[in-house]
Amino acid sequence: MFKIVDKQNLADSVSLFKIEAPEIAKKRKAGQFVVLRIDEKGERFPLTLAESDPKSGTITIVAQAIGKSTNYLNSLKAGDSILDIVGPLGKPTHIEKYGTVVCVGGGVGIAEVYPIAKALKEAGNKVISILGARDKSLIIFEDQIKSISDEVYVTTDNGSYGEKGFVTYPLKRLIDSRKIDFVLAVGPTIMMKVVADATKEKNVKTFVSLNTIMLDATGMCGVCRVTVGGKSQLACVDGPEFDGHLVDFDELMKRQKIYLTEEKQSLDLFLAHKGKRCYE
Repeated sequence: MFKIVDKQNLADSVSLFKIEAPEIAKKRKAGQFVVLRIDEKGERFPLTLAESDPKSGTITIVAQAIGKSTNYLNSLKAGDSILDIVGPLGKPTHIEKYGTVVCVGGGVGIAEVYPIAKALKEAGNKVISILGARDKSLIIFEDQIKSISDEVYVTTDNGSYGEKGFVTYPLKRLIDSRKIDFVLAVGPTIMMKVVADATKEKNVKTFVSLNTIMLDATGMCGVCRVTVGGKSQLACVDGPEFDGHLVDFDELMKRQKIYLTEEKQSLDLFLAHKGKRCYE
């Protein structure tokens, strides 16, 4: 069992959990993730590690309540426990001194970008961060991002905070006006696609994180199969980060819609039982 030692509500439906997991905390590197199973009847689902503290033996994850399992997770509080947490999994982000890098985070992806941006800064890069969300309430980890960034740009779809529009607006201005050596994007699939499309025109090396499409996370189930450069890859063991210019995003987005009906039915059943541990 893994005890939740702290929980914070970062935004509507978005929560941060600090969890006792000393062995994972010791080994975690930027870009890696864990797989959780809340109880014996729960499904396995992945979440990227936002932070870890080897001294206290804790890891930090951030989750947005979207489906049944993330709603269930966000119903827990400090003092509760999670049955299984496996990790750290996936290949760590390749960190080197590129020069000037742009880290793009969308929604909960902002928390996932943070450890990578921090590692890139520590490697001697100039770090420019772009944060995007639907509205101001979903801009999270802003202070943490500012603390390790040379420049920060914020966009919201409705203009409630920062620049009205999408993350590609400041990104395109940056790549048009100065030399950008590397771009990393983490967030909704469509966001990563448009970022990769924008940087491809300027031939700027761009990586994206496909952590949201996993299930088993051991390379056995095949759920996270994605076509990269014409070859079939598994996000859990070959990634989660891939060259954004080589990912077949159109195929990926079609596959993500396959079980939307079943996912909604599962969530509706969970909510009908008022969040109780009911999986029948």
